Amino acid sequence: MPHPATVTIRRNLAYAEGVAVQKDLVAGIANDPDRPGTVMFAEHRPVITCGRSGDGSNLLVRPEALAADGIEYHQTNRGGDVTYHGPGQWTVYPILRLAWYEKNLHRYLRLLEECVIHFLHRYGLEGTRRQGLTGAWVGTGKVAAVGVAVTRWVTWHGIAVNINPNLDRFTRYMHPCGIRSADGGVASLSSLLGTPYTLEDTLTPLMESIAEVLSLDLAIPDQTMV
Repeated sequence: MPHPATVTIRRNLAYAEGVAVQKDLVAGIANDPDRPGTVMFAEHRPVITCGRSGDGSNLLVRPEALAADGIEYHQTNRGGDVTYHGPGQWTVYPILRLAWYEKNLHRYLRLLEECVIHFLHRYGLEGTRRQGLTGAWVGTGKVAAVGVAVTRWVTWHGIAVNINPNLDRFTRYMHPCGIRSADGGVASLSSLLGTPYTLEDTLTPLMESIAEVLSLDLAIPDQTMV
């Protein structure tokens, strides 16, 4: 039986505000056994974040240089190393009970990857995984990064799916997710298909893929973008 979950959509979201919203949602779900999950779809203001696996060595410039280019920098408690969030990218935060996925974090991570693979298939693209790495790829191009945290058996953080972001920002300032150019690059739905897709174009297909793979009964709103 699908698990109940609501949808929240946020545009032009500061990263710190997104973290605060997630923490409130996590606490609400952890404290109320009858509360449904929430899946937040966010488009962040430009930001580079460094997760628990990173020590800053894969950042190629100082945070002051990022700030001069209008990009924030945040240490964060999700898994993974450095990555970029910004306009043209859906960052998806599923705030869900890990018990729905047998309290198995490894299984949950693979399901998040499968959400993106399922989404890419809708556009005729063959998404794959790469041994020893998290995320979803098409060929040697990484289309989505995955990094999560779990608090009181409630998941947060999640997936960053490249629709049509500025891909130069992934490589000019860092080795994204610690991956060097010789081992692969960063791609987007638009770069792979040569079509400038928007977040509005892709919202419903992405929601439907996430609902199907994570077995969620999503209360999907209309197409009004917040």
